[in-house]
Amino acid sequence: METFATFLNQMSSLIWGPVTLVFLLAIGIYLTLGLKLFTWRETIPAMKMLWHGRTSKKQGDITPFQALMTALSATIGTGNIAGVATAIFLGGPGAIFWMWITALFGMATKYAEAVLAVEYREQDKQGRYLGGPMYYIKNGLKSHWKWLGWLFAFFGTLAAFGIGNMVQANSVADAMNSLFNIPSWQTAIVLTVVSGLVIMGGISRIAEVAAKLVPIMAIAYIGCALLVIFSHISEIPQAFALIIKSAFTTTAATGGFTGAAVWAAIRFGVARGIFSNEAGLGSAPIAHAAAKTNNPVNQGMIAMLGTFIDTLLICTMTALVIILTGAWTSGETGAALSTYAFNTGLPEIGGYIVVFGLVVFAFTTILGWSYYGERCAEYIFGSKVILPYRLLWLCAIPVGAMGKLAIIWTMADIMNGLMAIPNLIALVLLSPVIFRLTARYKLEK
Repeated sequence: METFATFLNQMSSLIWGPVTLVFLLAIGIYLTLGLKLFTWRETIPAMKMLWHGRTSKKQGDITPFQALMTALSATIGTGNIAGVATAIFLGGPGAIFWMWITALFGMATKYAEAVLAVEYREQDKQGRYLGGPMYYIKNGLKSHWKWLGWLFAFFGTLAAFGIGNMVQANSVADAMNSLFNIPSWQTAIVLTVVSGLVIMGGISRIAEVAAKLVPIMAIAYIGCALLVIFSHISEIPQAFALIIKSAFTTTAATGGFTGAAVWAAIRFGVARGIFSNEAGLGSAPIAHAAAKTNNPVNQGMIAMLGTFIDTLLICTMTALVIILTGAWTSGETGAALSTYAFNTGLPEIGGYIVVFGLVVFAFTTILGWSYYGERCAEYIFGSKVILPYRLLWLCAIPVGAMGKLAIIWTMADIMNGLMAIPNLIALVLLSPVIFRLTARYKLEK
């Protein structure tokens, strides 16, 4: 077992090594420039579009707003709390700067994914809308590329159980046990039952829950973070200066690392940024394909806000709390570092904020990824797999909540990386379609 674990770690390091990270970032840059900075220039109009997208009578299964909330439910997770802390611990404050860069260019990647998802989506026999990388590979590229779509669906089916299910369930159980001393098996039962009530209702129920829960949890978390940040308002300019300076110079700290090199800041900033917002992995367009819209560009504009909200807002809030409270030099890492930072900024209640955030974020990730995995499995096996998949998904929750997940986490890491490869190839090959649809939108505007 030890040899197998070592092999998996080596595989993960290879797949998520410099080549993949550079490829992900390079495609974001290519799409941003090819779109002539469209995603940056249209951020505010996209926000207005999102607000109006709460209702729609166009063809689709869920409203444009619900599609984004479903995507965010899967995206906003433990990475926004523990992932940011780990990036700072391993790469120094400069890692946050590279997370921002990844997000700014990742907006174009997320935009492109959603545009293609709506443009090439299908309807099944029940009238439901199906889309995502496997469909835009199948319908947008020539027939000899179909195997690439199948590979994405295969990797997505497996990755969902790891990163979207068992790892999240384990995070919830661990958080509830550490703060409230609740046994893991009790958390497992409650989490399975509550998840089942939502998941068995399909995308409509998942979207309804996400549309209510995601805005509330995001606003609550950001609000608590702002309380800490504004209590150190005079130090905010120095915090931003530290982040920018550390992105290009070696940073010495007395805590968890010494002399974090510039490469470490880049590596962990880019890696954690991608893990956080999932731009390029191909997961979010599966949700956006179900939106009630007849305009791919409109949904793409709404989709790109997911990266903005996830990384540029929520991750930045976590990072500022960690830096302004001085917790980043404490020697803690992961969720423990975020907890320490919030406890320092908001004594007595800070730990509860982090635990509440972890629990709710992880729960919504379980809901969102259940839909992603189900759609990937349906692409391979047909609609007959839906009910068995949902039942298997619910069975995996207690396994994750009560298990030791080092190997499962690593395998999920590998599958996530493998998901990205077919999707990125498709984005490059179909980029002329993205540019053409965007140009036509601008002419018609």
